[in-house]
Amino acid sequence: MKLPYIIITDDDKQVLGAIQRDIRNKFREQYRAVAIENPLEALELIKELKLKNETVALFISDQRMPQMEGTEFLIKAREIFPVAKQVLLTAYSDLDAAVKAINQVKLDYYLLKPWSPPEEKLYPVINDLMFDWQATYFPEKEGIKVIGFQWSPKSHILKEFLSGNLIPYSWLDAEHHEEAKKILDITKVPLESLPLIVFDDGTTMTDPSLESLSFKMGLKQKPADKMYDVVIIGAGPAGLAASVYGSCEGLKTLLIEKNNPGGQASSSSLIENYLGFPSGLSGAELTRRALAQTKRFGTELLTPQEVHKISIQDGYKKIEFKDQSVVYSKSIIIACGIAYKQLDISGIEKFTGCGVYYGAAPVEAHACKDQAIYIAGGGNSACQAALHLAKFAREVNIVIRKEKLSQTAANYLVANISQIPNIKIITHTDVVAVHGDQVLTGITLKDATTGTETVLNAPALFIYIGAKPETGWIDPSILIDEKGFILTGKDLQKHKLYGTLWKLQREPYSCETIIPGIFVAGDVRSGALTGISSAVGEGSMAVRYARKYLQEI
Repeated sequence: MKLPYIIITDDDKQVLGAIQRDIRNKFREQYRAVAIENPLEALELIKELKLKNETVALFISDQRMPQMEGTEFLIKAREIFPVAKQVLLTAYSDLDAAVKAINQVKLDYYLLKPWSPPEEKLYPVINDLMFDWQATYFPEKEGIKVIGFQWSPKSHILKEFLSGNLIPYSWLDAEHHEEAKKILDITKVPLESLPLIVFDDGTTMTDPSLESLSFKMGLKQKPADKMYDVVIIGAGPAGLAASVYGSCEGLKTLLIEKNNPGGQASSSSLIENYLGFPSGLSGAELTRRALAQTKRFGTELLTPQEVHKISIQDGYKKIEFKDQSVVYSKSIIIACGIAYKQLDISGIEKFTGCGVYYGAAPVEAHACKDQAIYIAGGGNSACQAALHLAKFAREVNIVIRKEKLSQTAANYLVANISQIPNIKIITHTDVVAVHGDQVLTGITLKDATTGTETVLNAPALFIYIGAKPETGWIDPSILIDEKGFILTGKDLQKHKLYGTLWKLQREPYSCETIIPGIFVAGDVRSGALTGISSAVGEGSMAVRYARKYLQEI
């Protein structure tokens, strides 16, 4: 395999030589570092590398150069290698330019000169950026290939599963992609048997179940042991945070996820308000980082695996899975999160996965290329989806019931959307009908003010109209509120059954359920604050109380 390039440009020979030397000393076995004084010459080299099918992983550019400013160079470089990471070299006097570049160029990092010692100020930065780049860059014709029909629910489920579990794949439309047709000719798989998955080793699976695909990909579905200190149900931000803190504190930790790690957050194309990431990060990136972190500490992850029932047996918590297998734990943290609400329109179910999508913008964005598509809902998730889809679709229409988008979404998202010309806001309006035969072809909008109904062509409808707790499987002995969220802590004491059910001398901990040793974290907890940061905080707090409980028994 050819080594990717790191391209460095700075008109100061001394600085240029120093950073090239430092990078080569550390990364010579993984990357080829090339230093060029003139940014115009660097651009010519980049074009040559593109023609030769070479790869550039990182651009490092000084800001103040006579031929071209660093920000302008990085903009032009990104046009040629769009997924390469970008670092701006700046002096203290140029900090304003660096901060501006974060917004204008989507800069990954700015590095202050001097960066001595490199072991502290340079190498950790490059390591982190290259870790991210390796996760998002996949050479052409490498990795898993998924062949199917674009508007097929089966294909959508597979793509969503692979994407949610951070498994790289290439999507090949059986109707329009020449390579897909060639593979189908070779494998002799009939169209009615699609979707087809082709693996790196040449083996294939036709219309696989998620369980068989998981086994092939090496994802675990059976626990290694029978007893754990803490079992965490749900691998969203709250569950991942709980697993990180549980494992790093020495607790034997099992994390269970029935769908995709990361929960709803994993489908966010860009999270801009998470502490410590001024350029923002995607939900998939946050999930990948959290998974790598929790596995490093020793967490055992089962996915996809679904909990069917929780009960108490001989003082221990018994967790029964849907496949009838069983595991035991001394404590449990429920972090199963919330699910997208379904749009209550007659006949919409048949279009789910073939034109109607719930929180699937990153997975299906490419299918919206040059189309006019619609988003129902105006919350933060809907706005993030709109910003991502606008990169592909000809027009993105956000349909909301309110008068203004600012009534339902964060200010920074509203401001960003106002700068995107192909995003339109349709106010005081509901989606009241969907149309099509096998796939979605149109929708009907109703103006809440006038009552006027309008039928529109719509190949895709993305729905973000709120969420509901995933507590249908919860045993009735675990008290919930009228909306289905799990009661904990002080809220339990207001329940009429509290005195009958709670028998310990102490009061319940703030995130503890009516059953001692069973805790709740994240959106599924009654009274919880919404948002990723809050979920992460609740996950870490739940582990703290689980540890206190374990010291009591």
